[in-house]
Amino acid sequence: MNTSEPKKLFPWLKTMLFILGLCLVFASLVAAYIYNVVYGKNGVLDSDKVLVIPQNCSVDQLSGILIRDGIINDALSFKICATYLMSFNPKAGQYALPKELYSNRQIIQKLRGSQLAIRLTFHNFRKKEQLAAYVGRNISADSTALMGLLNNDSFLAKYGYTLENVLSLFIPNTYEVYWNCTAMDFWKRMLEEHERFWNKERLAKAKALNLNPAEVYTLASIVECESQYKPERKRIAGVYLNRLRKKGWKMEADPTVVYAVGDFSLKRVLNVHLEIDSPYNTYKYAGLPPGPIYMASIHAIDAVLDFEQHDYMFFCAKPRADGEVHAHAFAKTHRSHVNNAKKYWRWLRKQNL
Repeated sequence: MNTSEPKKLFPWLKTMLFILGLCLVFASLVAAYIYNVVYGKNGVLDSDKVLVIPQNCSVDQLSGILIRDGIINDALSFKICATYLMSFNPKAGQYALPKELYSNRQIIQKLRGSQLAIRLTFHNFRKKEQLAAYVGRNISADSTALMGLLNNDSFLAKYGYTLENVLSLFIPNTYEVYWNCTAMDFWKRMLEEHERFWNKERLAKAKALNLNPAEVYTLASIVECESQYKPERKRIAGVYLNRLRKKGWKMEADPTVVYAVGDFSLKRVLNVHLEIDSPYNTYKYAGLPPGPIYMASIHAIDAVLDFEQHDYMFFCAKPRADGEVHAHAFAKTHRSHVNNAKKYWRWLRKQNL
């Protein structure tokens, strides 16, 4: 019997087993590394955090942001996990990251989830530039992009707006949007909200006044500036509607003159201010100004739509006791109005005002 053949094969078998052992060890090490990359600890947050992923952010850039913001301590493992193991493509937005995040997998899953909604609240802007600046500070689209739309007359004309009345699109309220909202996304969202606000009932009331929504908003902005005492807004709206309807009358609204002057700290409108040549000077030009002078609240808009029907043509501030609201005295004739004004001026002198 020839027993030499197995002896010749044995060294090769030992070599193969050795190589196989090395492969198993290597595979085990690789598997352990992969497991650690995916499931091992990499999150180092000690408190909840909001992460902002900018537009067109790569995984490499994101890993740098995560290191910078103290969210992870190993950028390489995150990049390997995101790129090769979980095929993650960062999406711009704001994300809420809880401090309990432990592994790359948990972080990536969180970043694949829903964005954090941003609450935009606006109600007290006089000009579209102020609105654009506020919105631009809270979403990825900056104020320049927003003003690019709001100052584009041909673009606005497609939607029935002008450079002067575009502020009437924006109904003051609180809205939830995502950080990666573009200027056009924001515009479309406001169009939807505007359409939702101007329901059939409100449109019917505007039509009965022979005004369109932008004109109602413009008048409401004047009412808003005239009085912060809400119970009398419907009456003030009635006064201005009476003036608009009466032939030969101008609105003569002081807040429009303040807007024309551009000095919003102005407390008293003087004769010199009434001479300013501006379409917003309703002492000089009849009818409504070309656009809103303030962001009209929902309350003021509805006060115009549900105005008080009366014969008053004038109103002025009236004396008030300590703690009383700043209300107005209304009059049907000029003589009565002058008497009311004299009472107020006498009160001001007594108060050393």
